[in-house]
Amino acid sequence: MADSKDPTLDEAVSLIDKAREQAAAMLEKIFAAAQPGAVYGQPVSAEGYTVITAAEVTAGGGFGMGMGLGPASGSDAEEAPTAEAAPSGGRQTGGGGGGGGGSMGRPVAIIAIGPGGVTIKPVVDVTKVALAGLTAWATMLGLLRARRRARTR
Repeated sequence: MADSKDPTLDEAVSLIDKAREQAAAMLEKIFAAAQPGAVYGQPVSAEGYTVITAAEVTAGGGFGMGMGLGPASGSDAEEAPTAEAAPSGGRQTGGGGGGGGGSMGRPVAIIAIGPGGVTIKPVVDVTKVALAGLTAWATMLGLLRARRRARTR
């Protein structure tokens, strides 16, 4: 016990600094997905018409961090000292952090500007419509079955 200063304070500050840097980088990437350039495509002009695509952009993310301090287990600390083991006092510290996120986009409309004015044509996602229909049908079927069971009891 030559060093009276607890090394866990420096480790905690280091972990917090790393977590702050990682969180800032992740937020920067998430906010980059919500820029107007990600929502509206570059205008394309031909034969008196200008076409602009519009998209739905969804982004999300999360980040977490943890740190702990506890007594080193007797046999493990003596047999296999790790970098996480505190150099004094027989205590062991540990910590970590992580994060993740993602974004996605899908086309939702085409904006056409021409001699006759502005026209907005929605892009229909047939898969989403079909899944919504199947979900509604299954829910209604389940409710009808539950109602029949309730009547027979």
